[in-house]
Amino acid sequence: MKILSAEFVTSAAQSGQFPRDGRPQIAFSGRSNVGKSSIINALLHRRNLVKTSATPGKTQLINFFLINEGLYFVDLPGYGYARAPQAVTDAWAPMIEGYLKGASRLSAVVVLLDCRREPDDRDRLLISWLRQYDIPAIYALTKADKLNRQESEHARREIAKALGLPAPLPLTSVKSGQGIRELLAEIVKSIRNTDDRGQRTG
Repeated sequence: MKILSAEFVTSAAQSGQFPRDGRPQIAFSGRSNVGKSSIINALLHRRNLVKTSATPGKTQLINFFLINEGLYFVDLPGYGYARAPQAVTDAWAPMIEGYLKGASRLSAVVVLLDCRREPDDRDRLLISWLRQYDIPAIYALTKADKLNRQESEHARREIAKALGLPAPLPLTSVKSGQGIRELLAEIVKSIRNTDDRGQRTG
């Protein structure tokens, strides 16, 4: 898929604010500071479309970006940042579950996992929701440039094992570009598996 246009559309906190124009959606989720914003920018060949921050937990709403005027990339709030305000931490679960249940034409959720970190309970909860609501997931490990080859291969298998996922998990790095093209190809495949009625076909 060639990226011809990408623009921010809206931020939302509840289903009544979600776009309802029938375009497919690809959501991105992961713990705070996993690199969601950087991954989205890399996929779209943009530097600052999705604002990045050195402060984990910065994204507290669901942000929608219109791509090629034909689909949405959806940046979901990060989770698991201990220093986030309690109200933000408490709001995460109902906001994300509400989106997963109420999103129009959700083709897949890209679940990003830091290759240097062990999965936590919220990673497992997210995966449980995706299975419960029969939503396709695309898994990828981020920040592969932070590990050497042996460490990376270990992470690919151990993180998959901890989450009950097929191993090895794919690696990505915004810095080197590793895995970005392959991740975009998986996203395109998921969109093609969504039929015209917005039903997931496999």
